[in-house]
Amino acid sequence: MTSELITGISELTTNDPALETGLGGRIRDAALVVDDGRVAWVGRAAAAPDADRRTDLEGRAVLPGWVDSHTHLVFAGDRSEEFEHRMAGHAYAAGGIRTTMAATRGASDEELRAAAARARDVALRSGTTWLEVKTGYALDVEGEARLARLAAEITSDVTFLGAHVVPPGTDADEYVALVTGPMLDAVAPHARWIDVFCETGAFTPEQSRVVLEAGRRAGLGLRVHGNQLGPGEGVALAVELGAASVDHCNHLSASDVDALAASDTVATLLPACDLSTRQPFPPARELIDAGATVALASNANPGTSNTTSMAFCVATAVLQMRMTVEEAVWAATAGGAIALRRDDAVGRIAPGFRADLHAIDAPSVSHFAYRPGMELTHRVSRGGAEVPRG
Repeated sequence: MTSELITGISELTTNDPALETGLGGRIRDAALVVDDGRVAWVGRAAAAPDADRRTDLEGRAVLPGWVDSHTHLVFAGDRSEEFEHRMAGHAYAAGGIRTTMAATRGASDEELRAAAARARDVALRSGTTWLEVKTGYALDVEGEARLARLAAEITSDVTFLGAHVVPPGTDADEYVALVTGPMLDAVAPHARWIDVFCETGAFTPEQSRVVLEAGRRAGLGLRVHGNQLGPGEGVALAVELGAASVDHCNHLSASDVDALAASDTVATLLPACDLSTRQPFPPARELIDAGATVALASNANPGTSNTTSMAFCVATAVLQMRMTVEEAVWAATAGGAIALRRDDAVGRIAPGFRADLHAIDAPSVSHFAYRPGMELTHRVSRGGAEVPRG
């Protein structure tokens, strides 16, 4: 493969701790070399080595591709009416998932595949070069296996979320037995993770523990939806079981914050969802100041966060959650990689890492929050290959 020198970079966000230039590992007047789909060299433009070809970005900023560690991209149907009702003052509850379940069960493979691919492509063109995808909109054995199989066509980070909500007319404990038995057996060959919605209206902490421990026995990593709708035991359970991530985290006690800070469990925050559900934002400042690892993710789904825009999530985190620009960009790249245990390959621009690069029409990543809502993406490369814009 031809090597490429990329120069003319006004600000390069590397997330490389070895540089000792702050959390983002920023380099001014930078360049980098890509060879065989991976980063081969990073540094000041004046010291750049030769390469087979040269690309001049003419003063643009470059950062790692977004790593979106929480999405629900395989679904059918529309929940805009529910959204409008929520904006009129109706409270969000977990039961809206059942609307998507009915539509998804009725859709063909071709319809689901096409819709997921469209969403993935939109995300990729806006800089998301790695993402996770959950099941959870079929809630029966055959349907969940189908969603996992389709999700595996667009990512190697598939999460089994059969424990999303209890289907109507089903006994909760009987459904947990189904999730941890035949459904898990059918889905596990296509999945890397298992997740559970540990929340009032979904699954109790005891039921959640049963789901997660069954997933672990099947060889899956652990993830948790927790503490979204009110205080609860989701965070404590995630930390106790060594889950890679606990997501939402809107309602945290001081002990929850301390537990996350003392653990390897990432607190994944979903600000676009919080705007849509009018939940209080999670205590990002307190988590970061305590030493917890924080990620930002889109939670792309049809009911509560119908967006794949990680730039929007970053802007919201800065403007509404008191995160600095550097913290928010790190959380949406390196933080997401840690949440997926992919931090040895993506989320950083350093020698040996995959060349997932996001060049923007701005001199600094501060413009994501300084100019919120503006389309800044200039060029995206995934594994060293430029992503077509059209």
